[in-house]
Amino acid sequence: MSKIITLLIMMAASVNPACAAETILVFGDSLSAGYGIAVNQSWPSLLNQRLQQEKLPYAVVNASISGETTAGGRSRFPAALKQHRPAIVILALGANDGLRGLPLAAARANLTQMVQAAKAASARVLLAGMRLPPNYGPDYTRDFNALFTAVAQQEKTSLLPFLLEPIAADDSAFQTDRLHPTAAAQPRILDHVWQSLKPLLKPH
Repeated sequence: MSKIITLLIMMAASVNPACAAETILVFGDSLSAGYGIAVNQSWPSLLNQRLQQEKLPYAVVNASISGETTAGGRSRFPAALKQHRPAIVILALGANDGLRGLPLAAARANLTQMVQAAKAASARVLLAGMRLPPNYGPDYTRDFNALFTAVAQQEKTSLLPFLLEPIAADDSAFQTDRLHPTAAAQPRILDHVWQSLKPLLKPH
């Protein structure tokens, strides 16, 4: 009898919307995919662990792909929205556009379209920006660095101006390629993301 009661309780919990975890979709490139480190060491995986530790009703889906550009992201974003139906999207693309010197007007259009698509799907959006080193030329660097703020302001969405801000000046926080953060740096990135993400975690 006790087993039947336990089963009924479990079934009731499974259909109770208040008990169901909502999805946070991390949609980025190698900086979010955990390039060069174990997947469970990446900041999105650490984010999932923190949500569990704090008993918040969210689960992370990391759909980041190394080498992804805003154009590539835009092409696969509708399917990701349909599949995962996220409550929150952390959009962290654009670094590869900048590193390859791709046209910034196209990058802005791609990011704008993804933000609009997420909002149309009733997802809250956190846009994570990037910065370029000065060797890309002052005009391109300035315009790239301003790109994310412009999109966030236009679309009235939350902005994390620079994903790697807490480690950018720390050489030891990067792998030998000087582009990708080490495993030891991931908790610092998570703490940085967390401050901007917290206001989007609505109470249930």
